[in-house]
Amino acid sequence: MDIQHHRAEVNGIHMHYVLAGPEDAPPVVLLHGWPETWYGWRKQIPVLAEKFRLIVPDLRGYGETDKPADGYDKRNMAQDIKELIEHCGYSKVVMVGHDRGARVTTRFAKDHPEMVDRICTMDNIPTRIVFETMSGRPTGTDISPGQMAKGYWFFNFNQLVDLPEALITGREEIWLRHWLSSWSYNRELFTDEEVAEYVKAYSRPGALRGSFNDYRAAPVDTAQDLEDAEVKIQCPILTMWGADFDLVGQWFDVEAVWKTMGTDVRAVPLPECGHLCQEERPDLVNKELLDFMQDWRG
Repeated sequence: MDIQHHRAEVNGIHMHYVLAGPEDAPPVVLLHGWPETWYGWRKQIPVLAEKFRLIVPDLRGYGETDKPADGYDKRNMAQDIKELIEHCGYSKVVMVGHDRGARVTTRFAKDHPEMVDRICTMDNIPTRIVFETMSGRPTGTDISPGQMAKGYWFFNFNQLVDLPEALITGREEIWLRHWLSSWSYNRELFTDEEVAEYVKAYSRPGALRGSFNDYRAAPVDTAQDLEDAEVKIQCPILTMWGADFDLVGQWFDVEAVWKTMGTDVRAVPLPECGHLCQEERPDLVNKELLDFMQDWRG
């Protein structure tokens, strides 16, 4: 990949990000999920960079970006990205977010609507809806609160103070192989070399704590989501998900969920695909993204 690694001081932290594509091309921001880093977009970068200027950061707490003790609520993480976009010289972008990155993307689109032309969210049920379903509120799914609590157990475990780090430190590969395998339709999807890249990232000092702090912000994230729950995102939304991933595509009517979030939604289930859509079905993801952004001129 013809990429350039950079660091920028934004919102009080040093953020690592990758640039790819022609400098005069329309800007597109790619935000990774958990437990990944910018590396999760390696199968998109060569294709999308032919037409777009890509800005691909490690989110706060992840990869080579700083891992402070606080600031992981999605409003503040969206501010990180706002300042990064401005640092790169842009005022409006297309934003694509997977998993945790989709939560940052959603908050960004609500807090800074003038800065997004359109957004894509991948394999994501908004935080508010996850916890409302756990608590038994009607959210358009027949999954019981008990089933939700079991399936989304890591949402709660990852919020515990210190215990996740204590149990996983020194066992990063076992931990990562569990998620990379169990969240894939093809359980043999990841090569040893690819797993090693993630093990390297999550073995850095503070990396586990940073990623768990993202989840520990859930109470604040939910409060923020409740404040403007009735405000719909006005820009076009493409939402994609793994049709065979139980926690999203199998349990929720994803299209219906996202139609409560925005006024212009295109919904695309990806067959033979688990949670890590961009890694497992790059053929379909890249095609859909190129179609979605074909008239984006910057």
